[in-house]
Amino acid sequence: MTDKDCIFCKIAGGNIPSLTVYEDEQFRVILDLSPATKGHALILPKQHYANIFEIDEHVLKDLIVLAKKVATAMKETLNCDGVNIVQNNGEVAGQTVFHFHMHIIPRYKDDGQVIGWNPQESDPEVQAQLAAKIGQALK
Repeated sequence: MTDKDCIFCKIAGGNIPSLTVYEDEQFRVILDLSPATKGHALILPKQHYANIFEIDEHVLKDLIVLAKKVATAMKETLNCDGVNIVQNNGEVAGQTVFHFHMHIIPRYKDDGQVIGWNPQESDPEVQAQLAAKIGQALK
């Protein structure tokens, strides 16, 4: 199912032109129009899922296998020094298009990009409480 108002549904469905580097029944991989680095690509599921909380697990499994293939192709063809695989969920986390997608960003020495976070001090007691709470939710 697609969302008729979703720009990524339209791109994934082939209704809006894109620089497609790969396509199969489930996904379209395109070059990002506002790339972080040379070769920055997006993996778009053809079915609409707003975020990681909605996507089917079998689709997610296939997507991470495809992410590895795309990253490997980038390493071989672009001679990048590394690759970031990024997926944001929610506006506060940097998601700007609410159609699940994964960024595959080739990294080059001195490319000027900063992708990451500012590490903070942690309290061992608070960390232990958090680990217990999250672990309990996983059972």
